[in-house]
Amino acid sequence: MVKFLDCTLRDGGYYNSWDFPGNVLNAYMQAMAQVDVDIVELGLRSLATQRFFGASAYATDEFLRELDIPAGLTIAVMVNAAELLKPDTTIEGILQHLFPETSSSSPVHLVRIASHVHEFRAALPASAWLKERGFQVGFNLMQVADRSQHEVEALAAEAAKWPLDVLYFADSMGSMNPDQTAQIIGWLRKHWVGPLGIHTHDNMGLALQNTLRAMDEGVTWLDSTVTGMGRGPGNAKTEQLALEIAERRGVPCNIVPLMGIIRDYFQPMQQRCGWGTNPYYYLAGKYGIHPSYIQEMMGDSRYSDEDIVAVIEHLRVEGGKKFSLNTLDAARNFYQGAPRGSWRPASLIAGRNVLVLGAGPGVAEHRAALERYIRREKPFVMALNTQTQLSPELIDVRVACHPVRLLADCEEHTRLPQPLVTPASMLPEDVKAALAGKELLDFGLGVQADQFVFAQSHCILPTSLVFAYALAVASSGQARRIYLAGFDGYGADDPRSAEVQRVLTAFEACNNRPELCTVTPSRYTLSATSIYAM
Repeated sequence: MVKFLDCTLRDGGYYNSWDFPGNVLNAYMQAMAQVDVDIVELGLRSLATQRFFGASAYATDEFLRELDIPAGLTIAVMVNAAELLKPDTTIEGILQHLFPETSSSSPVHLVRIASHVHEFRAALPASAWLKERGFQVGFNLMQVADRSQHEVEALAAEAAKWPLDVLYFADSMGSMNPDQTAQIIGWLRKHWVGPLGIHTHDNMGLALQNTLRAMDEGVTWLDSTVTGMGRGPGNAKTEQLALEIAERRGVPCNIVPLMGIIRDYFQPMQQRCGWGTNPYYYLAGKYGIHPSYIQEMMGDSRYSDEDIVAVIEHLRVEGGKKFSLNTLDAARNFYQGAPRGSWRPASLIAGRNVLVLGAGPGVAEHRAALERYIRREKPFVMALNTQTQLSPELIDVRVACHPVRLLADCEEHTRLPQPLVTPASMLPEDVKAALAGKELLDFGLGVQADQFVFAQSHCILPTSLVFAYALAVASSGQARRIYLAGFDGYGADDPRSAEVQRVLTAFEACNNRPELCTVTPSRYTLSATSIYAM
């Protein structure tokens, strides 16, 4: 009794902000019906409002009723457990907001909750609320591959206390092989006797093999996505799994409509976005490194092949299972010990204006005016990372702290003439060795949510973004004003825009900070003037 579930519109949405055209949605669902998919997960039910997401990020009942859903397809949505466990709210209150209708009137009949291990116990009561309203309920356990037998068995025991229709486990790092897959199934079966499901990632090219092995071991709920579309290397491919399931069911499989939508929509998007396994994802899976790390570097043309390999090697040694570019764990794992430093920025900055040079095109476009200003007014000039759009003699220091950029840029920094402001005494030994011979100005860094603290020789920041670090250097240095150039901003749907804006908002809420404004065009919300008026 296999349940074949396609979650393209949920997992694939990480590449296009869940913004799928309506004609694609309807063609996709017709194709799913033709290959005998039982369940389609049409997106998330999310509370996120910080930037634009398409309709599949919210998958409301109203939106789903607008779609041409073939008879026989069960409709599912996913909720992230982290959104159910927000402080100052109740799980029931959030669920009532996300699911205003019961299953009897809603197009949705299956709700899956994606949960990290540390969230699992607290989120399980959501199953009772949803079951009372007639929904089928599944829980997807993430990142279980590196858990011990005792931990996995304990998780299964907790699940057995609640009215779940299916318990899933996900190979989140793409690091499992078929034998490990079978082992985890055995551990879960110690206490969980209900249906099991599996969601595989394709880092090592084993997603399909792991899924088929799971089916051989009695797992009956199987996930896949069209072309494997999903975060990082993606997942088991629906077009392949459909053929395998059809063979085991002993029924024909009409794959023609699916191949048509792959040709017309998914393949062109895959060429643009680049999901699918490659040697970098293979290494990440082999060493248990979070695939988002690889995805971020591959999406940034500043990283060469050598850079990416160097970062992977560092994480292989230091540990990268919990490393994510979008969490504070990155800086906490990278920097060693309490924030500390030996250089006081006030020795060079006190009472001066500071000009911070970003990497945006505004620096090159207004280079002549910026250089005239620097020569005439002599501000203290800080360049972020390795950008070299102005004459080198006009740059006083470079600033670098973000783990990814610093790892990738070590060799380049040793060639650049300016001193480097960085948390030198807190760096891992391999990074210190790579920067040997470079003049380092040691300004410490700690990362703590919602914090902006400017001490004499260190700072505490809400993020390890180098932009925030530069603001802290200038503020600790008692700058008179901070001018920004080259902070043009990213596209409206780029998550980096929201991240930088959050830093700006937090910084401007600080007491006793220097005045801050941009002197070249910027999409961010901050004070502005013109470099030509200075």
